[in-house]
Amino acid sequence: MKAIILAAGAGKRMRPLTLTTHKTLLKIAERTLLDRIIDLLVANKVTQITIVTGYRSEEIREHVTTHHPSLNFQFIHNHRYAETNNIYSLAMAIEEILIDDDIVLIESDLVVESSVFKRLFASPHPNVALVDRYRTGMDGTVVTVVDGIVTNVIPPHLQGADFNFADKYKTLNIYKFSKEFCQGTFKNLLTYYAKVIDSQCYYEVILGMIIAMQRDVIHAEILEGDCWAELDDPNDFDSANYLFDSGNRYSLVQRSHGSYWNYDLLDFCYLRNMYFPTGAVISELRNGLPALIHNYGSSQEILNLKLAYHLLCREENVTVLNGAAQVYPILSRFFAGQRVLLPSPTFGEYHRIFPNAEYYFDEVGISGHRLVDRVHSYDVIVFVNPNNPTGTTLISDWICGLAEASPDKFIIVDESFIDFSNQPSLVSLLEEDPLPNIIVIKSLSKTLGVPGIRLGYTYSFNQEFNNFLHSNIPIWNLNSIAEHFLEIILKHRDAIAKSFEQTAKDRAEFANMLESLPIVEKVFPSGGNFLLTKLHLNRPQANTLAEKLLVEQSIYVKDVSSRFRGDGAFFRLAIRTKTDSDRLIKQLEYNIPNIPHSSKKLGSLNPSE
Repeated sequence: MKAIILAAGAGKRMRPLTLTTHKTLLKIAERTLLDRIIDLLVANKVTQITIVTGYRSEEIREHVTTHHPSLNFQFIHNHRYAETNNIYSLAMAIEEILIDDDIVLIESDLVVESSVFKRLFASPHPNVALVDRYRTGMDGTVVTVVDGIVTNVIPPHLQGADFNFADKYKTLNIYKFSKEFCQGTFKNLLTYYAKVIDSQCYYEVILGMIIAMQRDVIHAEILEGDCWAELDDPNDFDSANYLFDSGNRYSLVQRSHGSYWNYDLLDFCYLRNMYFPTGAVISELRNGLPALIHNYGSSQEILNLKLAYHLLCREENVTVLNGAAQVYPILSRFFAGQRVLLPSPTFGEYHRIFPNAEYYFDEVGISGHRLVDRVHSYDVIVFVNPNNPTGTTLISDWICGLAEASPDKFIIVDESFIDFSNQPSLVSLLEEDPLPNIIVIKSLSKTLGVPGIRLGYTYSFNQEFNNFLHSNIPIWNLNSIAEHFLEIILKHRDAIAKSFEQTAKDRAEFANMLESLPIVEKVFPSGGNFLLTKLHLNRPQANTLAEKLLVEQSIYVKDVSSRFRGDGAFFRLAIRTKTDSDRLIKQLEYNIPNIPHSSKKLGSLNPSE
């Protein structure tokens, strides 16, 4: 068997990485793409390798001859690489090489694990395309498959706005063709089309013709969880490194703080409502997408009104935010020089915007009496209710009472998780009995399950603060998709309420499951869509466990041990579906051997008052 590697392209979409290096010589986990491909070919006893070069051809020649001196490569140079596509490069190769054996055809911008090549070479069929189920982030040629046979080849230019990817398969651009196939219709069509009709298209067009004319059969080998990545642009590098650089996988995911659609992981770290938006809401957003992306959103005044409809509150007191995080730097400026009291531990942004703040401790539970005794020493008191990561939930009426008794103090209350608790939002209480010294902050991304469209708000009767906030917000503060979501949710109040109820039920069941595990020392009560869990581990062991879960099981958990005083080990675990929770429980129960047990317990803590 022989191999053809197509490596002529300039990798324009990969710029700026390819300005000084050929794309196939870029490294994933310290190994170049080309070296990986060659090593896999050799491992499968393919040593007659033809490389079609073009852009930076001498660089490729020098690299492969230096790093693979025992192999005899055949190089074919496509001098028209800048003006042609892969159909022309392949036509050159098929014409020039001696076709006296079957051919493996490979694009040079791929990273695959060894099992992928094993599937190709183990296939009993003479003509085989490796394909995988289509997923978000993929692009390029797709195919339809019926009974293991490719029935239609659809290149990118035929994938219109209404194209349905649901039943399609992505080609890996790795093929095995028989000698007879390469000598016959395929060669004739390929070379004629490339020379006479169109040298700027993809060679898959020819495969589509052969299938449509029923001149030959190409079987599909469908991957079943095998790791592979195609590197079309610089963004693909993180995805490929996640798959193939297991030693740095944990740090890569931690550093990104999101964009997890690029990674195949089960996310118990970041928090969102798993039961909203419903399918009906998603469908309505999808149907409106063309109009939404072609139009500007409304002004802040209109946005505030639309959110007020949802909150059932006065529009002059509410300010829509592009995610709750938008208000943090504004709070920092508004309260500059003020004495601030924060909970500890809590959401890290509060420590960042108030670097000189002092703390009251929540480990786990807050003494209302001790807190009241300290209020007189500060200008601003911050509550996160329920608190993140502890889950401690204060009584909403108690917070209002504290604010009423301290009219000269500002009370900031972050209610991002309040809907999952047994306490009402301060918004409803303040609508009845206004207090000008309370500022409510809320992230809607968590409660409504849409962190990707960035939604939040503040609510306050303090007009000085509201005016300052409005002066620091642009006229177009939300994208149109987020605004339309605010319109849609008015029709789905029942579904939203049910999603909160189901989350609370799942939380109770998940807590019971966790408490039954030998590795778990304690699960703390929580009013949020997460559970703080203390482990029978020390902190280095907890960190190792978190990394092990991601690297070996693709489960991402939040190690919050460093947020607490002492040496206890803590995970904050998101509330997900029963199926997801079962998967995590199984890994914690069966796949963590030799866990040392600790006799240490948390000191006694007062419950919320």
